[in-house]
Amino acid sequence: MSQNNMFPRNLLENVIFTIIMAFLMVYAMICYNIAINIGGMKDAIFMMALGELRIMWPAAILLELFVMERPVMALTSRVATQEMPFFFVLLIRCALTVCLMCPAMSLIATLLFKDYAEAGLVSVWLQTSIINFPMALIWQIFFAGPAGRHIFALLFRRA
Repeated sequence: MSQNNMFPRNLLENVIFTIIMAFLMVYAMICYNIAINIGGMKDAIFMMALGELRIMWPAAILLELFVMERPVMALTSRVATQEMPFFFVLLIRCALTVCLMCPAMSLIATLLFKDYAEAGLVSVWLQTSIINFPMALIWQIFFAGPAGRHIFALLFRRA
């Protein structure tokens, strides 16, 4: 599969790519957080996650498309060019996107799903972000990123 097939070229492709990547990241992170909250992984978590997914998936799509995309691209273009595809993808999707999206999504999850009355919003949000960050980075680098680009390439086969 050509490297060319793995990158969005226009607005529609970008939206579809974002939808794919947001699903892969959000669903995994919801499962991860539920597993932490209940003390371990169980098959039931996969179904339990669907309730939060209805809220968090659209939130991630909107956040990525309308808030985070421009800052991530601006920061990336300072360090890499598209002529360095591996480094460019690694920097965008793995480093900068996770660095910005993880705290933002952790804030949304904290506001919606965490009990922060006693410890305080900032403390619970920071703790949630710190717990989520390593998983989000590893998941993005080794699983969601490659899988999302592969799915995208299958949908947009180019000559």
